[in-house]
Amino acid sequence: MSILLHTCCGPCACYTTKHLLEEGLQPTLYFYNPNIHPYQEQKLRLEGFRRLAAYRGLPALVEPGYELEEFLKAVAVDPQKRCAECYRIRLSRTAAKAKEMGFKLFGTTLLISPYQNRELICETGHGLARQYGLRFYDADFRPGFRESQNIAKELGLYRQKYCGCIYSEKERYYREGR
Repeated sequence: MSILLHTCCGPCACYTTKHLLEEGLQPTLYFYNPNIHPYQEQKLRLEGFRRLAAYRGLPALVEPGYELEEFLKAVAVDPQKRCAECYRIRLSRTAAKAKEMGFKLFGTTLLISPYQNRELICETGHGLARQYGLRFYDADFRPGFRESQNIAKELGLYRQKYCGCIYSEKERYYREGR
């Protein structure tokens, strides 16, 4: 069975794609991440995505453009709820693309990160699956997080230090009084 896999970056896809292939699924990787800032960070993650897809021999789709302004408009209203909105934006586009392309199943590499809200991702994914008449693949990839990082390191993939949005970049680097 084929699956359209929203892919945030190469490192998160390392273990995830390995797991899916072992399960007998055929992933098509899909890069749509308007949350990533700055643009140079977006380019580094896209390069890692492409390199991982080539390494695994998997089809890869890249959503054209860089919709940072739309993302910021959606999350600036209430930055405390930005993650929920970010999941909705990216998974909505993935579900719509899956429906358009005839996939019955979609998922996301976000489910590998111990730093993401797994329950909220799954709730969002399952809701969108119902809306689009699809199934959401909600495997818990977190046990493979360290393995995924090690594979990425071995492959020389860029490994980021924050989730991607401007808010998480601030949380990572800005400290009051410094």
